[in-house]
Amino acid sequence: VVNFGIMYGAGPFRMSEELGISRSDANQLIEQYFRTYPGINDYITKTIAEARQNTYVKTLTGRRRYVPDINSENKNVREAAERVAINMPIQGTAADMIKIAMIGIHEDLNAGNFRSRMILQVHDELVFDVYKPELEAIKPIIETRMSKAMPNLKVPILVEMGVGENWREAH
Repeated sequence: VVNFGIMYGAGPFRMSEELGISRSDANQLIEQYFRTYPGINDYITKTIAEARQNTYVKTLTGRRRYVPDINSENKNVREAAERVAINMPIQGTAADMIKIAMIGIHEDLNAGNFRSRMILQVHDELVFDVYKPELEAIKPIIETRMSKAMPNLKVPILVEMGVGENWREAH
């Protein structure tokens, strides 16, 4: 709740509501969070400043989202644009990353003449209809394409796989 709340711009009031604690405690929690993870506050400050200057933010792949209200005189409108500016580079980069992986997986499945097919994306998950004799052959293709979709990231991308007759079983 704290991680997502801070990245979505939740202040002490919202955080207190979400966690069922006092505003004072929520404020202390937020302050402690930024003391523990000062890079997060630096990211937020830098991203908002760049958005104010450019009126857009970018994903790591360079895709832009314009936020013209970032300089609004209306506080509510401006703060909503700030939340978009903070969140979009993170969420947008994740979306770009899975799309890159999907393209690579599709190409590899076609090149290998596999009968298995990618059938669905759900947020950061991909669902496949797998021809059972191909299961062990396509697992490394999927893992490699997903973990290496953005090779210049400084953090490892962990890929988890589940297998089942349906989505529920695979989880």
